[in-house]
Amino acid sequence: MAARRSRLSNPLALTVMTTLWQKPMHPYEIAQTLRRQGKDASTKVNYGSLYTVVQNLEKHGFVEVVDVERQGNRPERTVYALTEAGREEMTQWLSDLVAVPAKEYPIFETALSLLGALHPDDVVRLLEERLTALDMQVAGGRAVLEKAYETLPRLFLVEVEYQLHMLQAQAEWVRGFAREIREGVLPEVESWRRFHETGEIPPELKQVEERHYRK
Repeated sequence: MAARRSRLSNPLALTVMTTLWQKPMHPYEIAQTLRRQGKDASTKVNYGSLYTVVQNLEKHGFVEVVDVERQGNRPERTVYALTEAGREEMTQWLSDLVAVPAKEYPIFETALSLLGALHPDDVVRLLEERLTALDMQVAGGRAVLEKAYETLPRLFLVEVEYQLHMLQAQAEWVRGFAREIREGVLPEVESWRRFHETGEIPPELKQVEERHYRK
């Protein structure tokens, strides 16, 4: 199933809509709610652009002004609510994100695709550094999650569970891949090492390049 293309692309817009789905709020309250609910741990939240995001949602008819609060000498605060069109957009967009796997471009994947530019011995060392950091993050994540379970329903922690699971999976893969390079069982690892030590492209790598070029 292909995802329907949303008129919006900023995930913060979806996060704002789901926040307003809870109740009408002014932008400052939206920001407070995002922090309190920990949404800034799973969505890149630029609080400085929050007003711009809300204005863009209003322009598309997904939110509307329902009140202007005035309290003493404080600046006016405009309260926004989700419109029916916004509710439909939020539901469809969120449903697509849950149901349809999307190709993402994590920076670590970019680095892996370029590993050949580094000496394999350096790669092992760097992967071991990454593994140390990952293991620390996993341990810290477990502790945070166990503590959070004491006060929050699991439904509100599923994204933290997912993050922890992905860290564990990445650590397992990095550990195994580093071992393959270190023990010399990764195919072509010696050719890779020889290229860095002599500057000559091994014949087998030339053949791979030529096959891809002919395609």
